[in-house]
Amino acid sequence: MEAQNNISETQTILVTGVAGFIGFHVTKALLALGHTVIGIDNINDYYDVDIKYARLEQLGISRNEAEQELNTTFSLVFGDRMQFVKMNLEDRGAMDQLFQDFKFDAVCNLAAQAGVRYSLQNPNAYADSNLIGFLNVLEGCRHHNIKRVVYASSSSVYGNSDDIPFKETANVDHPISLYAATKKANELMAHTYSHLYGFETIGLRFFTVYGPWGRPDMAMFLFTDAIINDKPIKVFNNGDLSRDFTYIDDIVAGVVATLLEPSDDTGLYKLYNIGNSQPVQLLDYIEAVEQALNKTALKEMLPMQPGDVKQTYADTSALEKYYHYKPKTDVKAGVKAFVDWYKSFYL
Repeated sequence: MEAQNNISETQTILVTGVAGFIGFHVTKALLALGHTVIGIDNINDYYDVDIKYARLEQLGISRNEAEQELNTTFSLVFGDRMQFVKMNLEDRGAMDQLFQDFKFDAVCNLAAQAGVRYSLQNPNAYADSNLIGFLNVLEGCRHHNIKRVVYASSSSVYGNSDDIPFKETANVDHPISLYAATKKANELMAHTYSHLYGFETIGLRFFTVYGPWGRPDMAMFLFTDAIINDKPIKVFNNGDLSRDFTYIDDIVAGVVATLLEPSDDTGLYKLYNIGNSQPVQLLDYIEAVEQALNKTALKEMLPMQPGDVKQTYADTSALEKYYHYKPKTDVKAGVKAFVDWYKSFYL
């Protein structure tokens, strides 16, 4: 297959979930490279919308502009090489209109209903956003000759596998949360569309992403907030957990590379782990937060939560081979960067 993209050429790229943690950082990087971004987000209240609007403001979209009510199609706000569209991914009519109104060179689908534990409470949100929404993205690519779509999968698809490090070739037919099941479904949907319609799909299995502007429901944020406010932190499985914590800048480098660069991986359907490949024990992670804050955490030891996994560990050799991916940020430096951002934003 001939290279579809060249990083030196400026492109117009659709980024879904632009007000989200990863979507915001990816968009910021694309704009810095000179590309044009059409970013969409419905700014739902799964977590505090203030941080979502603050991220958009960093991209040149004011809160007053972004808060425009949805109409029968969508609301559009113009920025500098950035256009923001407030809409629901699962709105088929709006998605059809979006692909008709713009010519995209590539699509980066980062919008999703996130969170393992929340999928136990509100499963319908996962079907709407992660299944119907992703189908609408694939249909838009099919009908409008989009040649490359990069989309977010998750390390959660590996479930409680003891076969570490996790490899893309592993069997992932036994998810233990609905969130994981929807991400596995996304991979199957992408394979079908690549096979039937001949466009490139690149799935990225993200491993515990953290860093500045991170989600308030993630461990890094919860630990920092609790320690600063003298509240106990919840330590699940009595701390006997490990995660392949991956700093946001390393994630962005991998996403941008797969989105823009040519590759010797000649298949249309691609799937890669994207992580730090250096698992960290949960208690060591907490210790890094304590050191960054110079304050000891109050710990509430709890059993394992339904849907959680005991360990994650990414084999990223394929992404390194084809896109020269190499994470650079160790946990101690990444945690300090987050804590510094948290203090500047909230204190």
